[in-house]
Amino acid sequence: MRETRKPKRENRVAYAFLTPWLLGLFGFVLVPMGYSLYLSLTKFDLLSAPRWIGFANYLAMLGDEKFLQSVKVTLQYVVFSVPLKLAAALLVAVALNRGLRALGFYRSVFYLPSLLGASVAVSVMWRQIFSQQGLLNQVLGWFGVRGADWIGDPRFALWTLILLSAWQFGTPMLIFLAGLKQIPKELYEAAELDGAGRIRMFFRITVPMLSPVIFFNVVLETINAFQTFTPAYVVSGGSGGPIDSTMLYTLYLYRKGFTSLQMGYASAMAWVLFAVIGVFTAVYFALSRRWVTYAE
Repeated sequence: MRETRKPKRENRVAYAFLTPWLLGLFGFVLVPMGYSLYLSLTKFDLLSAPRWIGFANYLAMLGDEKFLQSVKVTLQYVVFSVPLKLAAALLVAVALNRGLRALGFYRSVFYLPSLLGASVAVSVMWRQIFSQQGLLNQVLGWFGVRGADWIGDPRFALWTLILLSAWQFGTPMLIFLAGLKQIPKELYEAAELDGAGRIRMFFRITVPMLSPVIFFNVVLETINAFQTFTPAYVVSGGSGGPIDSTMLYTLYLYRKGFTSLQMGYASAMAWVLFAVIGVFTAVYFALSRRWVTYAE
């Protein structure tokens, strides 16, 4: 009898500790998601009661030129920012893994941009650097080079956001560095005895052994790139300009929901973004079987 009561008592204790998490899950995740799904099927302006319109919001996206432009800009941002960010993170991690002195100091320095990257202050600083009278053009002027209006020119505006994203490589760098520490040194020693150079060892040893970590960073950074909002809002002044060249998907979603008060349309956009991220993640997992290797 005592043996049956003890597991029940332990279960009650476990549920008691899980209660705050369960309340948070239902109160701040599942219930808001369900209500957002309902709003995506309504016309809701935050001032009057939602009015059911079915899939009209989703169909309206197909004829919304600004929506299609935001999709195009966001895909360009993801395609260029994620590889640049991960390449910078991997190169720095490999350099730090060579046993530099004051390694902790360098890790902190390189991680600092990622720690502050989502803040408004850093985005404002970035805007000042790349403005027409900003720091970058002043430095170029010292060498007699006339800089462009990096933020005001639609040819370059999006690239300032991509560079800002690549500059925040600290988080994937630390993950890469942790993965590099797990690669046995004996593999490099054996390859060196066989006459392999550093480049050959990098592509034949480092990359295959690090492929699970690379895969994790690719998935994580892709999701983060799709959700980027603050830099685009601050650098463009909330307009997505010039000529919608920095109109990221999340910025257009924000403008629809809180500027135009089309919360039903914005909710539908949020669910489309959720579905797109899910599809990208599923594709990544399907393709990972071809190139991700797990050491026995």
